[in-house]
Amino acid sequence: MSFGDPNNPYGPPPGQQPGYPPQPPQGQPGYGYPAAPPPQGQPGYGYPMAPPVPQYGYGGQMEMPGLMKTARVFLFILGGLQLLAGVFIGIAVGAAQDVSNGIGSGDSTDGLAGLGFVIAVLVLAMGALSIFLGVKFKNGGSGIRITTIVYSSIMLLGSVVNIANGESGSVTFGGLISLTMGGIILASMVTSSASAWFNRPRY
Repeated sequence: MSFGDPNNPYGPPPGQQPGYPPQPPQGQPGYGYPAAPPPQGQPGYGYPMAPPVPQYGYGGQMEMPGLMKTARVFLFILGGLQLLAGVFIGIAVGAAQDVSNGIGSGDSTDGLAGLGFVIAVLVLAMGALSIFLGVKFKNGGSGIRITTIVYSSIMLLGSVVNIANGESGSVTFGGLISLTMGGIILASMVTSSASAWFNRPRY
């Protein structure tokens, strides 16, 4: 039995018997071979999506809560006002003592002048502390939070005393302003967001 001329270009390829369909090339999809597997790591192929990004700012840093930003601004404002008030009190006490010395009654007013200078120094120290706390809000820890709570509590107490004893409208108005700012600062320090901020991990 003859299978034809082996040199016939239209005959079956070498090694294949006539009368059978041609065999597909090895490795091509669509001829009984599965397609190539999907690329690894793409979502939708059994791989979960990336977890949601936490509430952090740019560069992976946690963002300061809005109420704390307001409290920080108030600390700077109160610090500046207290520094100005301390300087003004010191100048006023010194001028009053000079007048008292000029009229010959300086010895009797030395105690009052000394008390006035002590008050001026305390006010200056409170102003410096307020500004220091505002600066440390960015990188400070739980100690800054506790100190801010103590500072704002002192401010609230002083404001109430000024309002109760204030005979002039300016003293009462100043007490109301410091009472409002001190209350907002204290309220911002006792929230859970403040605790999370001051206890956050530092990288």
